[in-house]
Amino acid sequence: MKILLVDPNYALGKGILDRFKLRLFGTPYITLQQLATITPEKHSIEILDETFEKIDFNKKYDLVGITSCTPSAPRAYEIADRFRNEGVIVVLGGYHPSGLPMEAKLHADSVVIGEAENSWPILLKDLENNKLREFYHSKKPADLSILKPIRRDIGESNFASARIEATRGCPIRCEFCSISNSRIGWHVFRKKPVENVIRELELIPQRFIAFCDTSLTIDVEYSISLFKEMKHLNKRFICYGNSNILNRNERLLKYANEAGCTLWNIGFDSFSQEALDNSGKRINIVKEYASVVKKIHDHGMAVLAQIIFGFDAETKDIFDFTIETVKQVKIDIPSFNILTPFPGTPLFDRLNKEERILTKDWSKYDLTQVVYKPKNMSPQDLQNGFYKAVESFHNYNNLLQRQLKTMKLGFNTSIGTFFQNIYELGVYKKILSQKSV
Repeated sequence: MKILLVDPNYALGKGILDRFKLRLFGTPYITLQQLATITPEKHSIEILDETFEKIDFNKKYDLVGITSCTPSAPRAYEIADRFRNEGVIVVLGGYHPSGLPMEAKLHADSVVIGEAENSWPILLKDLENNKLREFYHSKKPADLSILKPIRRDIGESNFASARIEATRGCPIRCEFCSISNSRIGWHVFRKKPVENVIRELELIPQRFIAFCDTSLTIDVEYSISLFKEMKHLNKRFICYGNSNILNRNERLLKYANEAGCTLWNIGFDSFSQEALDNSGKRINIVKEYASVVKKIHDHGMAVLAQIIFGFDAETKDIFDFTIETVKQVKIDIPSFNILTPFPGTPLFDRLNKEERILTKDWSKYDLTQVVYKPKNMSPQDLQNGFYKAVESFHNYNNLLQRQLKTMKLGFNTSIGTFFQNIYELGVYKKILSQKSV
């Protein structure tokens, strides 16, 4: 069969300069490469990232597979409908179709719910035998230990950096997180053998790597073993981690730095302890944030802090308090988001039941727009507070000041942080340009 795998672009206005910046400062998603890897070699596969390429709807395919997160769902459905009108079989998968499979089915011949490693090969066989089912839902999480290194000969669009996955799943089960959807098994923590990860890293030509694992602090001894083996590869990388573990394990920090880590991406989420406790993120201790940032700095690495506004326990005071605390804690790159109830999460189910969802225009579910009624402020208060935080940090003057401070952490960390800062600045400038629209 001739198969096309599509990653929809839900911001179709990106120009040539935007695409260049993404290739230079961004990292490619690997979902479709993972899918291509488990596809039998007898099938012909094309991967198309719509951010960089236009879809030729007149081209002949036997099957089109489309992955979709929530903000890209409307575009994914549009693409699916056009191909189906041409008589092409369409399969939808990803976070959004997994959260709302019945909705996705309105635009597809079949929907893959959850991870595809176990169900995709079965789907292909069924299609060949004209027995395609409406839904495919794997009964167990994928076994990462038997997965091959992902195909990198298609779909990467000549990025300056590359992504890799060593582990998958997160057992913390925060209310707002898509991984907390227990129906699809994403919360089950698994890991690849260290030697398999090293072998895959050796096959990656890029020097700069982004680990897409939910957290490389869930199994500390595993990560230490991985970092020890990475030391000789001369790679530079960023990865996700949990603040409580990083604050208590300087041994992990030591080996991470020696392996080439330049930046830890940490979900601080909120500077309100009550908000964290109520959301299920009790492992975060706000009063320890300054300590963990200092320890990471002491080991020559920087911190990107994911911060979310809009929890029920938060009032309008949270914005000024967060802005000042980010400065005091000396966070290198603050990344601000608006709490978003993605379908399939406990947060969406609760807010939907409480009739607090303002819109189900999924294109607005991009972490920068208010789509629900906050509890202790108005929707406009939340939107304005988000803009205020973004404007306080993501400007050229502030970036320069932060970058000068980061230089003290060493050349590699300074360079890695610079690229990340430029990427974040580009994202937020685009957000702010739409502020008055």
